[in-house]
Amino acid sequence: MSKTRKEEIREAAQQSFSVFGYKATTMDHVAKAANVGKGTIYNFFKNKEELFQDIISELLQEMKSKAESVMSDEKTLKENVHLALFELLEYRRSHQLTVKLVYEAREMRTTAVQEALQNIESLILDYLKEKIILAMDRGDIRECDSEITAFMMLKLYMALIIDWEDGHKPLSKEKILGLFDDYVFKGLSPS
Repeated sequence: MSKTRKEEIREAAQQSFSVFGYKATTMDHVAKAANVGKGTIYNFFKNKEELFQDIISELLQEMKSKAESVMSDEKTLKENVHLALFELLEYRRSHQLTVKLVYEAREMRTTAVQEALQNIESLILDYLKEKIILAMDRGDIRECDSEITAFMMLKLYMALIIDWEDGHKPLSKEKILGLFDDYVFKGLSPS
């Protein structure tokens, strides 16, 4: 099946944002990469911001699908959280666009990029919060503030997977699970 013009434009824009970043990408870059006239882009997207948001929405859907693909109701909260967070953070770290966005947000503090990364984080936090509430309802963990717990879990994972590697050898999945178990779940156990 051939791609639609809109899909070609979206793909070219994602590539441009991945290579040049949000701030440096122009509609001329996108038009050239998509092999269309710049006016054609405006038939589908009002401006660069709308095109960027469309790509971020698609990215969020991909991330949600990644998390859902490794989780199941038969697994414990600990197993589900570990598998989903590791999957999402690995995706974020290895996906060229998210790597560029994280860099641009840190170095250039571009507002649109910071908002996009906040949307990604919010998706992850909402998903975690849901799973924490379910685990409390089933008695798998003691009562806690699900929003704060989700935030703390995500930040701990980010620290162990992303920040730790700035100056250390990467940790294995098993080591991360052990640390997460020690610092989080033993403190949340119902007994």
